[in-house]
Amino acid sequence: MKKIVFATHNQGKVQEISEILKDLDVLVVSADEAGIREDVVEDGKTFEENALKKSEFVGKIANEWAMGDDSGICVEALDGAPGIFSARWAGEGAPGHKWIELLLSKLEGVAENKRGAWFETVVALRSPTGQYWTFVGRINGTIAVAPRGISHPHLPYDSVFIPEGETRTFAEMTKEEKNAISHRGRAFRKLKDFIQNL
Repeated sequence: MKKIVFATHNQGKVQEISEILKDLDVLVVSADEAGIREDVVEDGKTFEENALKKSEFVGKIANEWAMGDDSGICVEALDGAPGIFSARWAGEGAPGHKWIELLLSKLEGVAENKRGAWFETVVALRSPTGQYWTFVGRINGTIAVAPRGISHPHLPYDSVFIPEGETRTFAEMTKEEKNAISHRGRAFRKLKDFIQNL
């Protein structure tokens, strides 16, 4: 495996995974770099279904090793919502601060010890022959009462998520601190171990 096409148009995500896989002789390219401009319809019922759909979509077009991921935040007091709808919860194309406003309004009056939540990522790897493997990363934590720190525009929930054992939100940590414990970091490190043993 020399190259993996990552089903994303987000260069930040490509850099993040490239950093994790840097010891391997594998080039990670975005869908754009592979000449794929279309997006797959994310209509799966789970993170895994969406990740599999993405990796299949780009893998079939590129005829290369491919991977897709899907992530979201799940809040216990909201029966696991927003989950797979994390990015579309406040309406298609709504800015990140609207996601946070909606989440905090739904948790208004919920006691601090009842604000449990977790972030989850599923990464799907697909071989050019159509075989699949999936890797799950999860981190538990709680939702802060108000946003803290500076979050990336595409990762607004970082400003209200306090990982277990921490007093800071993800947005108050350095990128390295967050990647060392984050759900995405955990899933991609499992992927790395798998590739190393192929």
